[in-house]
Amino acid sequence: MKVSLIIATYNWPQALELAVLSALKQSRLPDEIIIADDGSTEETRLEITKLTEKSKIPIIHLWQEDNGFQKTSILNKAFAKSTGEYVIQIDGDIILHHHFIKDHLGLAKKNAFIQGGRVLLGPEISRKILSDKNININIFNSDIKRRKDGIRFLALSNFIASGYRNRHPKYFARGANMSFWREDLVLTNGYNEDFSGWGHEDSELTIRLMNAGKQKLQLKFGGIAYHIYHKEEASKQHDQQNKELLENTVKSGIVFTPKGLNQYLDA
Repeated sequence: MKVSLIIATYNWPQALELAVLSALKQSRLPDEIIIADDGSTEETRLEITKLTEKSKIPIIHLWQEDNGFQKTSILNKAFAKSTGEYVIQIDGDIILHHHFIKDHLGLAKKNAFIQGGRVLLGPEISRKILSDKNININIFNSDIKRRKDGIRFLALSNFIASGYRNRHPKYFARGANMSFWREDLVLTNGYNEDFSGWGHEDSELTIRLMNAGKQKLQLKFGGIAYHIYHKEEASKQHDQQNKELLENTVKSGIVFTPKGLNQYLDA
């Protein structure tokens, strides 16, 4: 099965370098890496060029003009560009465990999509990792939160995948660690581009996938991802508007968003 790894990024080439290096060290390599770049400067382009020269697999840099936080549109462009039957999506501040892709594929099944978790690296260990360019994380470091999300135990992972619940609604999602069948993204038309700015776009896509009869699986004790610390920088001025869009999708039961990835399929 061909797999596309999509990495969303914006103006943090130092973190992106570690994300890509960890992708290139996977026990099961992706067949292509697509960097979904929401308007980064020349520094990021130069870093991607260097990484492309090191890589034995294709690295595609998709860039759009910086027009505020427009992550939904750059991800839709990446989905449209992808050639894999299966799509794994992460953020550019994520370092992947050696078996990350293998674990996602091990849980993947038709008519389902996957939400994974994150180990939260604190500011001290994050500074050191970025300085040393180290992608081998010790989860017993004191400057780490959600340490349990760094434990790999696949027998338990497979056992709890369909029944795991936390304090959030079932549709709650974080796009920093998710995977989908590409055909399901086409079915739902990907992200809703009426979402502008930070917040709730991943959950809204999740609702529509569930409305389409797709099962949400939680990948715990596998698919380990380490999130590099940074201060919250994205503006939340559109949070209420985005929340209303989310609530409308919950109430309406829609599957297909009109303003989505189909704009780019023939581009």
